[in-house]
Amino acid sequence: MAYRRTPAVQARLDAQAGLIVAAATEVLSRSGFAGLSMAAVAAEAGVATGTVYKNFTDKTELVTAVFRKVVIREVAAVAAASHAGTAIERVTAAVETFAGRAMKNPKLAYVLLVEPVDTAVDAERLRFRRAFAAAFEQAVADGVSSGELPPQDPLISAAALVGAIGEVLVGPLATAQHGESVVPELIAFALRALGVRAASSGLVARPESGVSDADA
Repeated sequence: MAYRRTPAVQARLDAQAGLIVAAATEVLSRSGFAGLSMAAVAAEAGVATGTVYKNFTDKTELVTAVFRKVVIREVAAVAAASHAGTAIERVTAAVETFAGRAMKNPKLAYVLLVEPVDTAVDAERLRFRRAFAAAFEQAVADGVSSGELPPQDPLISAAALVGAIGEVLVGPLATAQHGESVVPELIAFALRALGVRAASSGLVARPESGVSDADA
C-alpha cells in the first residue's frame, strides 16, 4: 500500500516550503537572481541546505515558486486598488500601485521585470506581465464602453502600458534611484497614451476627441 501523508505531516511540509520561499524572496530582494544560491536561502531560512533541496530540486524551481507567490500578491494589490471608480481613476490607481510598490522593493522588482533569468523563470515573468495587463485591460474596456476613453483595443493598450511602465522602471530600479517624479510621470503618460487630455487646474480630464470644461 502506498504511503499517504497525514494532514499533520503535509501541513508541516507545506509550512517548511513556505518558510523557504519566504527566505528566497528575502535573498532575491537583497542580491537578485544572480546572487541567489540554495546555500544562501538555507542560511536565511535557518535550515540545512539539504532541506531546501528536499523541497525544491534546484534554483530554478525555487525562484519559480517565488515568482508565483509574489505575482499573486502584487496583482491582487493592483486589482484591489483599481477595482472601482472611473476609467481614469482606475488606470491612475493601477499605475500608482504597480510602480509605487515596485520602487519600494527595487531589487526584487528588477528581478521580476528584467534581470536575466532561466527560461523557466522567464515563462513566469511573461505570466506576471499578462496578469498585470489584465487589470489595465478591464479598466480601459469599461472606459471605452462608457465613452470616457476613445475607441481602442483594450488588450493592446493594456499590454503596451505594462511594457512601457516596466521599461521606464528599469533605470530607477537598476540604480536604486527613487526619483519622486517617476510615478506621477508614468500616470500622466498612461493617461495620454489612452487618449485622455491632460487636466489643468479645475478641469476634468476627458478623451482627446472631447472638450474640456473650459471649452463647454
